[in-house]
Amino acid sequence: YGRWEIWQDFITLAAIAISNTVDRSHAAEHEKTYMTIAGKYKPEEMLKFSQMLQEVVIGMDFNPDQDFLGKLYMSLELGNHWKGQFFTPYNVCECMASITINDNVQTLEKQEWISVNDPACGAGATLVAAANIFHRKKINYQTRVLFTANDIDRVVAQMCYIQLSLLGCAGWVAVANTISNPVCGDPLMPVEKPGQEFWYTPFYFRGEWNCRRQIQIFKEMCGSW
Repeated sequence: YGRWEIWQDFITLAAIAISNTVDRSHAAEHEKTYMTIAGKYKPEEMLKFSQMLQEVVIGMDFNPDQDFLGKLYMSLELGNHWKGQFFTPYNVCECMASITINDNVQTLEKQEWISVNDPACGAGATLVAAANIFHRKKINYQTRVLFTANDIDRVVAQMCYIQLSLLGCAGWVAVANTISNPVCGDPLMPVEKPGQEFWYTPFYFRGEWNCRRQIQIFKEMCGSW
């Protein structure tokens, strides 16, 4: 198989391995995809995929303040220039995230939580940078920030999902066209529409975020009476 196909299969397998530990609503569909991909490879080749994911985990644990998968993706020349896919350098993403967060710190001080969104997330560099800036400002992003993202390209959206999951970010990544088929609904509970594919991070299912969703459902029920 070519380099692109191996990368695509690796990213999909890794995303499913993370997702199926927590998201039971999509588990059956994901498991079917996993087995289809696994059927292409020998056992020793599947072991290499596990070792590759281990390297990603080690790399992000050693330095969480980087776009690990995005940089690797571009260095392997896997970017799709036909889709205008040129990832923004991490230091630029860090600058943009810092400006945005500094302008909204007072809002977070008045609220229990906020959401941040990247409608064309790529591998998630801007959101990764945001998580690190929140951390440096002593703000627990795992419990107080909901990370939401979109990208039209499934592979890079899954890359974003993997990186956010490994950082312990609560939220979701949607494979969707932001312009022609935008995600609707409350960030806590997005409406899954035809033509969209959602990946929910493990921390999205943490107790505090589950509680907030239940409160939101209760408010909507009371508002409809």
